Amino acid sequence: MTMVAHAMPFAYVAESVAHRAANLLAATVSVVDENEVVVARAAPRGSESRHGSAHGDRPDLRVPIRLQGLSGHVVASGPNEPISPRLAEALIELVVTQAAGDAELPSQDDLRGRLVRDLLAGHALDDSRIAREAQILGMDLSRPRAAIVIQAAEYVMAPAPMAERSDDSPICRRARDVIGHVVRFFNLPNAAICAYLGDGEVVILKASSSRDLAPWSVSGQHAESPVASWTNLAAQKRAGQALLDWLERQTGTSMEIGIGRHHAGIAGLARSYQDARAALVLGGRLGSGKRVYCLDDLGAAAFVGLSDERTKLELAVRLLGPLDPEPDLLATLNAFFEENCSPSMTAKRLAIHRNTLGYRLDKIASLSGLDPRRFDAAVQIRLALLLRRVAPEASWPVAS
Repeated sequence: MTMVAHAMPFAYVAESVAHRAANLLAATVSVVDENEVVVARAAPRGSESRHGSAHGDRPDLRVPIRLQGLSGHVVASGPNEPISPRLAEALIELVVTQAAGDAELPSQDDLRGRLVRDLLAGHALDDSRIAREAQILGMDLSRPRAAIVIQAAEYVMAPAPMAERSDDSPICRRARDVIGHVVRFFNLPNAAICAYLGDGEVVILKASSSRDLAPWSVSGQHAESPVASWTNLAAQKRAGQALLDWLERQTGTSMEIGIGRHHAGIAGLARSYQDARAALVLGGRLGSGKRVYCLDDLGAAAFVGLSDERTKLELAVRLLGPLDPEPDLLATLNAFFEENCSPSMTAKRLAIHRNTLGYRLDKIASLSGLDPRRFDAAVQIRLALLLRRVAPEASWPVAS
């Protein structure tokens, strides 16, 4: 017998086959691969998992299958009720055919997920075509959006007790649970386009104009839509923290979130996802105790850990942008670092009083949020100065 399912992994279809066959045959059913490794196992509803222990007089039924290009067997262990081997084999063949067919028919959610994955992988070459496909699927890509990546592996990838299993894959079901919680948190489904990317990772393309982020904006902030990549980022972080708290309450498990910046256009969604995932990976490695990460909060680690030179330069420009209108402050910083952060030598080099130097350093800390007299802050500022120095000024992004 040969059955092939092209759309879903072998394990996904095997699990569906095991559960359906177990209920039809009133037997414990296993699906094993060509090496006799159990890929999926299920017991009939209302019974505990066992492997032929109660009905040793009834031999196991073995039916060969081929799924997703891989060979294996469906093994029904000692059916609870008498059934002819030929009928059992026919039922198993029917179940395999049905499960394979179901896997080959993508749902609208599958199609949405596939489109989102293509977007994030940078496969969207024709913006107008992508926009039309998204519209057909009920996804509004005309609104400014930024990526939020949720690492929910502890919940999504957790082994499911046999009694809780159904015809559906537990991993897929739990991923849908997370997405359902996200949609309920943001109220309107179109405000948050979600997809499961695998390995416990869920991505949200969150509408990111000030109007969309109003519940998490501080009083007095208002802009119709983001015009640069750092706009509304503070509100996005607050939304991310509130979402994390909500998800952890709903699932009872720990999660982590990476926040991406808004980048213009459909192609910008891939860049936003790259930002969010880089922040998630680097933030997790730092082990700071925080579980919501964004590139501009990672300090010197962002300059060291990121491989994308463009993003590092954007971080440098963002950090130093508030100082650009005051050249004296930049000159003070350069002198301060050239004199190994010595206040007395810096004041002497600049021919200013130490109190004047202290005033300038205080102003730098106020404008940039980083005090150059503190080691970690000094490292960030120094790296930002060096990055801007080695990059041609024409390549500097606009600070925002």
